[in-house]
Amino acid sequence: MSDLDIVIHHYDALIDEGNDPVFDPPTLREYMDKWDGQAFIDAMELDEKKSVLEIGVGTGRLAVRTALLCGNFCGIDLSSKTVKRAKENLAGLSNVRLVCGDFLTYSFGETFDIIYSSLTFMHIKDKQAALNNVAALLNNGGRFVLSIDKNQNDTIDMGDRTVKIYPDKPEDIENGIHAAGLQITARRETEFAVLYVAIKKTR
Repeated sequence: MSDLDIVIHHYDALIDEGNDPVFDPPTLREYMDKWDGQAFIDAMELDEKKSVLEIGVGTGRLAVRTALLCGNFCGIDLSSKTVKRAKENLAGLSNVRLVCGDFLTYSFGETFDIIYSSLTFMHIKDKQAALNNVAALLNNGGRFVLSIDKNQNDTIDMGDRTVKIYPDKPEDIENGIHAAGLQITARRETEFAVLYVAIKKTR
């Protein structure tokens, strides 16, 4: 299997194993907040007029919060099983569109006011291509909010399977954001993550 197929298999398997972070107990939710808690949500500056894209929507752990606060929400993920579960978790929201596909190659047919991603860029080898795509999909003045893991391991070891990842180095991410034509307006650190807020300058 290719590295991409292994990632898809991994997240499909998590669903088969009964893993759905939307229903995590409070203690685990508090733990995940160390990557993308309320400060991450606040950094998006959501409102009911804005269109939003989440890269790596998973089962909707963050989408169940952000979709309630925006005009239109789109989420993309590689795993068909996680997207199916996300559709179930977000079924009551009429402003939500969920797609199964590769962010690097999928044709959205629209641009967005806000794009965000947490704990997903580690699966993307070509970070610059991803950041360039973010910039292309953002409206002028649009906002990009990114949370990257401080952990620099190059694999996720699940015992019965190992998934290759591509650690996010803050210096490379910062250079990549600038190279994509975005302006970093905030950089914050949590215990486990580095959070970036970047703006697409109005031309």
